[in-house]
Amino acid sequence: MPARPNPADGPALRAWQRKALFEYLRRRDEDFLAVATPGAGKTTFALRIAAELLADDTVEAVTVVAPTEHLKVQWAAAAARVGIQLDHSFRNADVHSSRDFHGAVLTYAQVGMAPEVHRRRTMTRRTLVILDEIHHAGDSRSWGDGVKNAFEPAVRRLALTGTPFRSDENPIPFVLYERGGDGLMRSRADSVYGYSEALRDGVVRPVIFLAYSGETRWRTSAGDELAARLGEPLTQDLIAQAWRTALDPAGDWMPQVLRAADARLQVKRAGGVPDAGGLVIATDQNTARAYARLLERITGEKAAVVLSDDVGASKRIAEFAASDQRWMVAVRMVSEGVDIPRLSVGVYATSASTPLFFAQAIGRFVRARKQGETATVFVPSVPHLLGLASEMEAQRDHVLGDPRKKEGFDDELLERAQQSEKASGELTKSWEALSATAELDQVIFDGGTFGTPVAAGTPEEEEYLGLPGLLTADQVSALLSKRQADQMAAQKKRSATAQVVPGQPAAPVVMSAGERRIVLRRQLNALVAAHHHRTGLPHGKIHAELRRLCGGPPSAQATIEQLEERIATCQTL
Repeated sequence: MPARPNPADGPALRAWQRKALFEYLRRRDEDFLAVATPGAGKTTFALRIAAELLADDTVEAVTVVAPTEHLKVQWAAAAARVGIQLDHSFRNADVHSSRDFHGAVLTYAQVGMAPEVHRRRTMTRRTLVILDEIHHAGDSRSWGDGVKNAFEPAVRRLALTGTPFRSDENPIPFVLYERGGDGLMRSRADSVYGYSEALRDGVVRPVIFLAYSGETRWRTSAGDELAARLGEPLTQDLIAQAWRTALDPAGDWMPQVLRAADARLQVKRAGGVPDAGGLVIATDQNTARAYARLLERITGEKAAVVLSDDVGASKRIAEFAASDQRWMVAVRMVSEGVDIPRLSVGVYATSASTPLFFAQAIGRFVRARKQGETATVFVPSVPHLLGLASEMEAQRDHVLGDPRKKEGFDDELLERAQQSEKASGELTKSWEALSATAELDQVIFDGGTFGTPVAAGTPEEEEYLGLPGLLTADQVSALLSKRQADQMAAQKKRSATAQVVPGQPAAPVVMSAGERRIVLRRQLNALVAAHHHRTGLPHGKIHAELRRLCGGPPSAQATIEQLEERIATCQTL
C-alpha cells in the first residue's frame, strides 16, 4: 500500500473550496453534494477531502467514477500530484485493486456493467467514493441502479457536478430531493458555487457569445424548396431544418463563421494570449472531419480532430492541450470535464440543444488562467440557444416533474425534430441543404444583448471580432455598451438622413415583425443594463424577475407583445 498523502502537500485552496471543506469536515455526513461551475476546481476540492480522510484513517481506499475514459486518465494524473495513487486502467475482470494504489478510477458505464464487482471492492476496504458529474448516474436506469448497488456500502460518498440538472426524470443516486412550494421535488446541494460568483472572484473568464443568423434554403423529400431566416420564430421542425442547413459543411454559413472565429482567435493571440486555442464542437464524426478540412483551407494549418471512438483520442487531447496548435474539432468527447485551459474561442456547431449539454460545452472555455482573459463562443442564432446563453448565471437544480413546460420551451419537441433530421439512411432522401448566408445577429454578455445585425466581413463585424483579448467583466460590459450606443446613434442618423426630403413630410418608418422584435429586445436589454448599474443585480436575475412578473419564455424567444410588456414593467422596477 502506498504511503498516506499529506493534505498540506496539495495546492492552496480557493475561498469557496476552503468554505466547502470546512462544511464537509464539520458535518462528516455519509453523503455530500458539491455544485461548482465548470472551471472552479471541483477536482482539487475532492482530492483535498480524499487526502484528509486517508490521512486520518477515516477511509482506506478511494474510488472515483467519471463519465469518460479520458477523464479517468485526467483524474489519475491529478491525484498523483497530491500523493494519491489511483489505477485508471482497472478493469472489471481484475476484481481487486492492486496494493500499489490507493484505489481506482472507473466510468459510470463500467460500474453499470458489473455493479457486484465494485460492491465487493467497496466492502473489502473502508472506501470514499467520488462521483464526478453525478448527473450521469441518471443517464440510464442500469447506470443509476448500478451506482446505487455498488456504492451503498461506502463509508463516504462525495458527489460533484457543475450542472446538477437533467432533461429527464431519472433520479440521481445519493442526491437528496426536497419538495418546493410548487409541489415539485428538487435536488439539494450541500455546497454551491455558481458562475456569477466565480466570475466575480476571477476564478472563471467572462464569456462573450457572438450569435450568427442568416438566410437558409433547403429542399424537402417532396422536392419543395423552403427558406427561413435562422433565429426568427419558427415551428420546431423548421428550426431544426434551418439549423441543420446552416451547419452543413458544404454551405456558406460554416465557412463564414469559421473565418470570423479564426479572426477572433488571431486577435486574442496578438493581444496578450499567445497560446489561445479554438475548439469546434460538431454534431457527428463526418461533419467533424469536414470542418477540419474547412479550417485547414481557411487557416493554412491542420486542425486536431478528436473522435470519441478513436483509440488515440485521449493522447490527441493531451497533445493539443500542451501544444500551440490553433484549432481542434471534436464531437461530444470534449464537451465535459476535459481540461484544456488555453481554449479561448469556441464554435458551437452542433444540433445538441439540451441545457445540460450546452452548459457543459461552454464550460470548456471558462477556466481562468490570468486576470483579464476572456472567452468568445460563436453560436447559431437559434432562440433556444440564445436563451441558454443569456442565462449563464442561472442556478439550476434537477427537478422531478415536468420543468420543461414551465420553462416555456419544449425541449422534447425540438429533440424529436432533430432526431428525425438525423435518422440514419433517411437524411439525404428527406433533406438537402441548398444555401445559407451568415451575419452577426447579436452579442450576448452577462445576460445582456448588444449589437445590430451586420453582414459577415463588414467593419461593424470586425469591431466585435477585434475586442481586446484581455478584459475584466466590467470592462467587457462597458465596451459593449459603448459600441452598441455608437452603432444605434449612427443608425438613427442614417435613418433620419434617408427619410427627410426638402419640401416633403418625413416618410414613416415601416418595420417588419422581425425588425420590430430586434428593436424591442435592444430596448429591453438597455433598460435591464440600466437597472443593473443602479442595483448591482446581475442581468440574468433581472430578466428572470421580469419573466416571473410577466410570464413567457426568455427574451430571445418572446413575442412582440411579451417584450412590450416587459419593457413597461422594467420601467417601473
